Amino acid sequence: MFSRGALRTAANRVRSVPAAPFLGSPLTRTCLEPTRRAVAGQSIEARRFVSAYGYQQAKALVYSQYGEPKDVLKLHKHSIAPPHGSQVTLRLLTAPLNPADINQIQGVYPSKPPFDSTLGTGEPSAVAGNEGAFEVIATGSDVKNLKKGDWVIMKRTGQGTWRTHAQMEESKLIKVDKEGLTPLQVGTVSVNPVTAYRMIKDFCNWDWLRAGEEWLIQNGANSGVGRAAIQLAREWGIKTLNVVRDRPTPEETEALKKDLYELGATAVVSESELLSGGSFKEYVNELTRKGKEPIRLGLNCVGGKNATALAKTLAPGSQLVTYGAMSKQPVALPSGLLIFKDLVFSGFWVSKWGDKHPELKEDTINDVLRLTRAGKFKDIPVQEVKWTFDKGETELAEEVNGTLGGFRSGKGVFVYEE
Repeated sequence: MFSRGALRTAANRVRSVPAAPFLGSPLTRTCLEPTRRAVAGQSIEARRFVSAYGYQQAKALVYSQYGEPKDVLKLHKHSIAPPHGSQVTLRLLTAPLNPADINQIQGVYPSKPPFDSTLGTGEPSAVAGNEGAFEVIATGSDVKNLKKGDWVIMKRTGQGTWRTHAQMEESKLIKVDKEGLTPLQVGTVSVNPVTAYRMIKDFCNWDWLRAGEEWLIQNGANSGVGRAAIQLAREWGIKTLNVVRDRPTPEETEALKKDLYELGATAVVSESELLSGGSFKEYVNELTRKGKEPIRLGLNCVGGKNATALAKTLAPGSQLVTYGAMSKQPVALPSGLLIFKDLVFSGFWVSKWGDKHPELKEDTINDVLRLTRAGKFKDIPVQEVKWTFDKGETELAEEVNGTLGGFRSGKGVFVYEE
């Protein structure tokens, strides 16, 4: 027989146990104490305890106000519950640090993700990053087309990719056939290659019977978009005249030119050569056989005098497409180019285009990946930023801020190592 006091004590103990544990709860700490004492280091058994309930520890780079990344980015730790319904739990493979991501954090980018408290942040926040490759690690019971081990990318911008783990609805993800591909190739496919692909395809009615006899000209040729444009144009029989910024020394400039030639560029010039006036005009005249091979499309991500010089090379009835403004100078439009050459000046923003054409975006991504598997589309140069679970906030934020300065040997890319 038990005394009434003993029964009341037992009942109170039962009521004090939470219905479901969450990381950091009294129950979690209590249940792990024996393990900590019995095993040197808690990590293995602690993870087993958590995984028994399906909870996943996660970290995300978030910001609750706009400013420089090193000042406003915070590393937020949280736990992700088991997926249910059509939810999918993901683990980061790789996520690029694109200029647009930085501009978004600074508050100067037109697209701004909503600030909310979904992840349990102290104040409404957004997860940084728009592009990346993730691996499926768990699925809800209603998920139809994804399974553990599949690779996915984000269907829309603003979903937040700078995080170790995430949980999203299946409808917000694009499944990628990972056969023959690396995480880097998948994680960097949806912005720069898609931008180049759509601008070349959508803004010029190329005469495909004249393969090798028509040109496009572009500045920022060493950028992710520029390198993609060189390779796609080569594949489609379009010649490319490419402009790069002068490097600190002539030797470095020539080395960069050589790199682009090896990628498939037809001609490469520096910005100083572009702006040289008469000598550049003569060069273009000779390059195009006195206009018999017309320059039919210009791709501009710089602006200012650079963009005007590009426009002056275009054949009558051609288009100059602006997709960036690295110089922060406006595009000047000489009246003669509009009146006598009937040029069209357009803009392209891949984020808006992709959100408006999700199916075509997926088709474009698959075509680029097809070329990648076939060895016809090469990886971009990158500077890998290793992200381990114990890496600190300051170190990660400084890596992000570092993408803003100087000439870099490659695009910064988070690579998560669990």
